[in-house]
Amino acid sequence: MAGPRPRWGWHELDPAWARRLVATASIRKGDLVLDIGAGNGALTAPLLAAGARVIAVELHPSRARHLVRAFGSQVTVVEQDARDLRLPTRPFAVVASVPYAVTSPLLRRLTQRGSRLTSAHLIVQAQAAARWASPSAPAASRWSRTFQTSVGPVVPRRAFNPPPRVDSRVLVIERR
Repeated sequence: MAGPRPRWGWHELDPAWARRLVATASIRKGDLVLDIGAGNGALTAPLLAAGARVIAVELHPSRARHLVRAFGSQVTVVEQDARDLRLPTRPFAVVASVPYAVTSPLLRRLTQRGSRLTSAHLIVQAQAAARWASPSAPAASRWSRTFQTSVGPVVPRRAFNPPPRVDSRVLVIERR
């Protein structure tokens, strides 16, 4: 498998940070979890270790094939753009290092009326995390009765290979 390719905007998450994110998400055995922008499986592996039933969503064909080879039948790999993903009809969580270019449309989709999202722990651009967690955010009136948002820790640039040009934070979304 080739290393990270910035042309695709891909920044591989450090395994220690992946384990930390999964631990803070309090995933339990049997939970259905989406890993959006799964890449090489940095989050997929600790999610499986926590006992989750994982749907790994990856647009890049060679990384999707890598996920199938690496995890086999332990994970469902969906090779498609996360913005077009049909969300599960049963309760699900999301633990992901979200591709920055799709953050806003993805968050709108996850929090739309009828979504069965229970919680999301997402590594996103710091600016986006602050915007989405703000009670005055334009979308807040639409989802604030259903979801509560907060901003978690800073994820340092060095937690990625190659390091992104912007700071990242954990955005937490929980069903009320």
